[in-house]
Order: sequence, then structure tokens, then C-alpha cells
Amino acid sequence: MKPYLLGLLLPFCLLLQGQQVSDTLFAPPIPNPVYPEQAGPLILIDEGHYNFHTKDGRYTAFSRLLERDGYRIAGAKGSFKPNTLEGARILVISNALHKTNVENWYLPTPSAFEPEEIEFLRNWVEQGGRLFLIADHMPLAGAAADLAAAFGFEFTNGYVLDDRGRGPSIFSLEDQTLHPSMITRGRNPSESVTQITTFTGQAFKIPEQAEPMLTFSEHFTNFLPDTAAVFTPETPRIPAAGYHQGAFMNYGNGKLVVSGEAAMFSAQLAGPEKWKMGMNNPEAPQNYQFLLNIIHWLDDQL
Repeated sequence: MKPYLLGLLLPFCLLLQGQQVSDTLFAPPIPNPVYPEQAGPLILIDEGHYNFHTKDGRYTAFSRLLERDGYRIAGAKGSFKPNTLEGARILVISNALHKTNVENWYLPTPSAFEPEEIEFLRNWVEQGGRLFLIADHMPLAGAAADLAAAFGFEFTNGYVLDDRGRGPSIFSLEDQTLHPSMITRGRNPSESVTQITTFTGQAFKIPEQAEPMLTFSEHFTNFLPDTAAVFTPETPRIPAAGYHQGAFMNYGNGKLVVSGEAAMFSAQLAGPEKWKMGMNNPEAPQNYQFLLNIIHWLDDQL
């Protein structure tokens, strides 16, 4: 990446890390909810691991969208152990952190989860649980790397930036960076998705049995800083082409979806200018349907 392009993207990265509040007015149409109101399965959103995104925080729009689709949404407090997920159809973990990184976004980035929790979650999915694991750029990718590795995913704990100098990343069926699947097709043609927008995030490698959703092209570089959003000429970097930012797979009797970017499933107002980031962004009109389709796949509705 040329130095002047990195200089253009740095303010964008800092904006993403700055003050972010939920856009409470975001309410896209759901003409055909999968369940009547509050009649669907329970979805738990992790709130027990210093999560950057929570049910009534930065994932308010996420929660309200799924509630309007008929699901019941609740926060999951504390560590993961037997009985903590009782009654839940789907568990969402978004941007967990180790307590040492809550205020200090620099290396090292220890796991947000104890080994016993990771083994519990692996067994829970294998026995039929449904996990939606979301982990953004460093240090958030590092905090979830051990959990992802338990399922065969390799997180890189960096920032993936577009060499062409734009901010949000566009993945489309047309350029084959968005992969066609039952998730992009939805339940019917009105729910089909052809383009997805993400907001920085990380890149990862996927196991052989996983299906890619979002794959980086040759226009992207993966920066691996030791401090969040701090880039210098000495910052390690690797080409991101062929790495992924979204994938899904069956695991035993359960299912798993992995995303390397979290804001794409939010609807936030960032910075003093209240810049729209996430599903409410004008460049992301299909993101909300993508989220619904992911949940529908996890819930066996596709």
C-alpha cells in the first residue's frame, strides 16, 4: 500500500474506534417475519466477556431486527459452562475481550475465554448448538483466536485495508468476493443478497469443511500493528488476497458462522458528525438481509 493511501485510511480507522452510539431509528422492512412476535427460538448474545457489542449497547439494532423477525433475544452473563446456554437455539459472541485489553488496545491480546469455556462451546456446537462468532480487527481477533482455532479457523489479529484508498469494503457476487450460497439466496428471491459492505475488520483462514462467504481480493492488505490503528512504515503486512472475512460450516450436529467484522451487523452513528456505520450506511443496503439470512441458516429455516 502506498504511504499516502495509508494516510487517507488512518482517519477512517480512528473514526471506527471513536465514539459510537446505536442508531435507534434504524428499522428496515421485514415483510415476511419467520416467526410471530416473540414466538421464535431464544438467541443469546454474549455479555460476559467484556464484549464491545452487547444486546442493549452497540448491537441494539442487531437485537431489534431479530426481535422483529420473531426471535427472543437475551444477554448471556458470566462464563460459559453447563446450563448457561440452556434453552438457547443460537449463541452470538461479538467482539469479546480479555480484561487486560479493555482499556489497552495493544499486544499482547490474551484469549477472552478460558480453556474450559472453549472446550464447552466446541462440545455444545458439536452436539447441536448454533454459534455465530464475530471478531473484529485487533485486539478483538486476538481475543477470540483460541476459540476460533478450536473449530479450525485461523485468525490473523490485524486490520485489512483497501489498497485503493476507500473506507468500507465491498464484496459482491459480480466480482466473486461474495460467494453464492443458501445464505446469499435466502428463503426466496426477495431475500437474495448480491453485495455486502464491511467496515475494516480482520482476515482469517478457514478449515477445509467450511464454506466461504466473503473473500478478499488482490486489492487488500492485512496490516498487523502492535497497537490498534497505529500504522508505521515498519508495521508488518501481508497480502490479504485469498483470506476470508466470513464463512459458515456444519460442525457435528451443530452449525457455526464466523465473521471477521462486527460493525456490518450493527447500525451505529460514529464520531461528532454522526457518520452512519453498519446496516444503516447508504453503501450497505443489503447487510440487514444478510444478517437475517445468516440467522435463518443457523435456525434451519433455509
